Amino acid sequence: MGAAYLNLDPGAIRARAEAAWELADPCRLCPRECGVRRRAGQVGVCRTGEQAVVSSYGPHFGEEPPLTGWRGSGTIFFGHCNLRCLYCQNYQISQEGEGREASPLELAQMMLTLEHWGCHNINLVSPTHVIPQILSALEIAATRGLSVPLVYNTGGYDAVPALRLLEGVVDIYMPDMKYADPEVGKRLSGIPDYPQRNREAVREMHRQVGDLVIENGLATRGLLVRHLVLPHDLAGTEEVVRFLAEEISPRTYLNVMGQYRPCYRAREVGELARPVSRPEYVRAVAIARRAGLRLAG
Repeated sequence: MGAAYLNLDPGAIRARAEAAWELADPCRLCPRECGVRRRAGQVGVCRTGEQAVVSSYGPHFGEEPPLTGWRGSGTIFFGHCNLRCLYCQNYQISQEGEGREASPLELAQMMLTLEHWGCHNINLVSPTHVIPQILSALEIAATRGLSVPLVYNTGGYDAVPALRLLEGVVDIYMPDMKYADPEVGKRLSGIPDYPQRNREAVREMHRQVGDLVIENGLATRGLLVRHLVLPHDLAGTEEVVRFLAEEISPRTYLNVMGQYRPCYRAREVGELARPVSRPEYVRAVAIARRAGLRLAG
């Protein structure tokens, strides 16, 4: 199965990029809808103007096995984020904006280099706020021979109108589902409507690509959800699992992640001041197993 975007001619990808720029100026790319003029260099919550910021790129061997394979997932880490998670483990990138600005041509060259190095896919990390730049780069890269699948690796606070521009472009959606309780989302990530918007986004992603397809050990298309277990069940694992099993698909692949530790400003919140305990993680995995979800990771 080839990458989805290979079925689009460059003109179609260019049209998607132009439509994405319309959503970015004034900006409605994410559910915050801050309305800044990105093409004029204005920045909103994501602190990104016309040019994408790239922190780093290269083969990544720490992702889920169906993405990493044996040659690595070709990750591009974008600087900044539309979330404000107090416990972010990559806060130097997401909150402090570590990295440099990159033009669409430079982004395209990164994609092609990752494929040349043998990576199985292009893994776009924190792409929500730079969809226009990604599509502009993809138009260039596709005309120069890019052919590996695209992975949209997101914190999960995505707007459906922006996601619709990625239909037939993105092969694998990998969203977080961070919280089931809006008050927790507001307190820990500065987002009062995270569960509602997150679920809308996951529905749209699954509508586009369906359940995860794995061929010869590699993911080629579909939805793979990540859920970070937080201390004191702040993430609301049972509700997240129920939503996936009942409203998305009982065949959903879910990575129940147990690596939480206090980072960044986590110790400002008493419940976040310790790592996840082994019993908390085991309980979360058991909930997913009972629901019949496919465990990844």
